[in-house]
Amino acid sequence: MDAVMQAELKRLFETKLNRAMRLYLETCTHCGVCVEACHVWQSMPESKYTAVGRAEIVRKVFLKYFSLEGRIAPWAGETIELDDVAVERFYDAAYSCTGCRRCMVYCPFGIDTQQIMSIAKLLLVGADKEPKLLSMLADMSIAKGEDVESSSAGFAEAIANLEPQVEALYPTPAGRKTIPLGVQKADVMFVGLSGAHSIVPAAAILNAAGINWTLSSFEAVNFGAFMGDPKRTKAIAQRIVAEAERLQAKRVAIVECGTAYRVMKYQTGEHSFETVAFVELIAKYLKGGMIRLRRNVDKRLTYHDPCQVARNGGIYEAPRFVISKLAQDFVELTPNREYNWCCGGGGGLIAMGELEFRMKSSRVKMEQVKATGAGAICTICENCHTQLTDLNAHYDMGLDVHSLTMLAAHALVKPGEKA
Repeated sequence: MDAVMQAELKRLFETKLNRAMRLYLETCTHCGVCVEACHVWQSMPESKYTAVGRAEIVRKVFLKYFSLEGRIAPWAGETIELDDVAVERFYDAAYSCTGCRRCMVYCPFGIDTQQIMSIAKLLLVGADKEPKLLSMLADMSIAKGEDVESSSAGFAEAIANLEPQVEALYPTPAGRKTIPLGVQKADVMFVGLSGAHSIVPAAAILNAAGINWTLSSFEAVNFGAFMGDPKRTKAIAQRIVAEAERLQAKRVAIVECGTAYRVMKYQTGEHSFETVAFVELIAKYLKGGMIRLRRNVDKRLTYHDPCQVARNGGIYEAPRFVISKLAQDFVELTPNREYNWCCGGGGGLIAMGELEFRMKSSRVKMEQVKATGAGAICTICENCHTQLTDLNAHYDMGLDVHSLTMLAAHALVKPGEKA
């Protein structure tokens, strides 16, 4: 690594050193409480897969360049030179961590390892060593935001092709568009993912509730956030923010996508609209009598709390309320809510593939699910759904893996029907 690159990486490192980050880097007492909190370590017990082990790589670079001890007597403590070897270690640490923050729940000082890993990811971007697939996907998202007009006609046609699937789930009220686009002052702007599986069930539920809504032109997923690149994260999120403000939407509802929800809710500042997870709307419509559901899950059902929606987003009870209207037999995972084990698919690992690592590092999740005796599991995050589906196949668990929104859409009681 030449001196110019090293200086640039030091500069990037320093941009992350706010008061909270310095606290995380300076406070660790190496008590080891966080070790057993990591699903990767529980499944593959190696020191490099502990929260403290990952953080130490960043911490030792911090001590060398940004602490008084490191500047005056670097030989007196354990420090690491910021060089090519360090960058390789950053990669191994950052992309063996899903950013679930379960370790933070157990840390007596509340040290946020995900934030420390954000330094590692930013330096990887600065060194041009980030996962290139994530980089490509992020750039494609940004490009779509810059040239949405050229694809608008094709998008509208593709959406129109989905309308029969929506009608099969619930008939659209008279005088309303099945999947509306570009509606001004809508009560809800729904931000989905690419594909019918995310748009169709949400459209059916919104139509059943009689909501004045509109579909966003953009997909919710934020690959910039997976990369830990603040500029690209902001650019991708800004597409949605700008559209919501242009349409004067009252509420932006994010599809089952944990990272997309967390970015929009907590990392884009104050807006004229409210950001909600779609499951919150389902629960609201049920409580208000705007929709009715029939119990359509015959097998024993359990529920996976997605890290970014639950532990990092605070949404615990809304999905359980919806499940209470669907399941004959519901059983909780142990532990659950903020203590739930990460599924192992976050942090960009699903988009990157990484199947072998994802399966090995999530053995503890598989064991947690099997212990319930459930025949079905549901969740409210696309990455979690994909990971649980892969775990189900890899470990031959014999589960039905469901999206909670999809379950709710297929359970809608139509006009004239009995629940």
